[in-house]
Amino acid sequence: MNSFLGIDTSAYTSSLALVDEEQNIIADERMILQVGAGKRGLRQSEAFFQHIKNLPFLFERLACRLDAPVKAIGASAWPRRAEGSYMPVFSAGFSQAEALSHFTGIPLCPFSHQEGHIMAGIKGNEELLERAEFLAVHFSGGTSELLHVQQQEGGFLDIQSGLSGLDLHAGQLVDRIGVAMGLAFPSGPQLEKIARQSIGENLPIMPSSVGDKGFSFSGAETRAQQLIKQGIPYPDIALASLRCIANTLEKSILLEAGRKGIKDVLLVGGVMANTIIKDRLLARLEHPAVGLKLFFASPGLSSDNAVGVALAAQFILRKADDG
Repeated sequence: MNSFLGIDTSAYTSSLALVDEEQNIIADERMILQVGAGKRGLRQSEAFFQHIKNLPFLFERLACRLDAPVKAIGASAWPRRAEGSYMPVFSAGFSQAEALSHFTGIPLCPFSHQEGHIMAGIKGNEELLERAEFLAVHFSGGTSELLHVQQQEGGFLDIQSGLSGLDLHAGQLVDRIGVAMGLAFPSGPQLEKIARQSIGENLPIMPSSVGDKGFSFSGAETRAQQLIKQGIPYPDIALASLRCIANTLEKSILLEAGRKGIKDVLLVGGVMANTIIKDRLLARLEHPAVGLKLFFASPGLSSDNAVGVALAAQFILRKADDG
C-alpha cells in the first residue's frame, strides 16, 4: 500500500503528515511556532525562520512512521486558491516539497491552505463528498470566510468565496482579547476556559455586524477593550466575545444558505474547535425551524495541520486512477 505526504507551514504551525490509500492517518506531526510573552503574533520573516528550523525535526519524526512508498506529495502553496493570495510562510514548506519532488520524482500536488482545511474537515464527514455542493466556514486567525464548495468531475473541489470578514478575523479577535487579559498567544483554549467560569447572566452587549458585503469584528474588539478597562469580570467578557462570534457566524450562515439554497455546512479552522461557539450554532441552526445540517472538523483537525493536503493529494490521484 502506498502513502501520501502532506506539508503545511502556516502562520503559527509547522506540520507534516502521512496518510494511506484508504485515507487512514499514519502520522500527524506538528510544532507550534513560538511567540514571545505579550506579543499578538509573529512577523512573516520570524515565522519563516522558525519553519526552516522545525522541518528537519518533523521529517526525522515522520521517517520513523514511514513504512510504505510515497506516491504523491501534497503541500500548501498559498493561503487561498485566488489570484494574489500569498504569504511567505507557505514558501518554507512548499520549497521543501518542490525539492523532494525534483530529487525523487514523486509527483507534487500544490494546494491552498484553505483547501487543506476543507479536506481535513471532510475526514470523518465523508458523506459531504456525496453532495453536489455544500457551504464551508473557515474561521481562524488568518481567515474568516464562508465558501461555496462544489464537486468537480475528474478534478478537485471547486471553492468559491462568499461572505467574508471586512476587518479583523475571528481568531484575531480572540487572540487580541486574550492577550489584553494577560493570556498567552494564541489564546483560544484559555479564553474558552475562562468563559466557562461565567454564569452567563447579564452579559455585556457585544456588537455583531453582518451585511450583504460581509461581517466585521473591529467593533467587538473595541467594545471588549472598553469592558476590560471598566473592570468587567474577565469570564463575562470572554463569554460575551465568544457569543458575539457565534452570533455573527449564525447570521452569516443563514444569509449565505438562503442565497444558495443549501442546507449542509462544514465548519473548519481553529476557531471552530471552540465548543461554546459550536454548541450555540448546533442549538440554533439545527433547530427544526431552521433545518440546517452542520458538520464540524474533528477537534484535532480543526487547527492548522498537514493532514488535509495529504488527503487532498490522495483524493486527486484516486480520481485520476478512477478516471
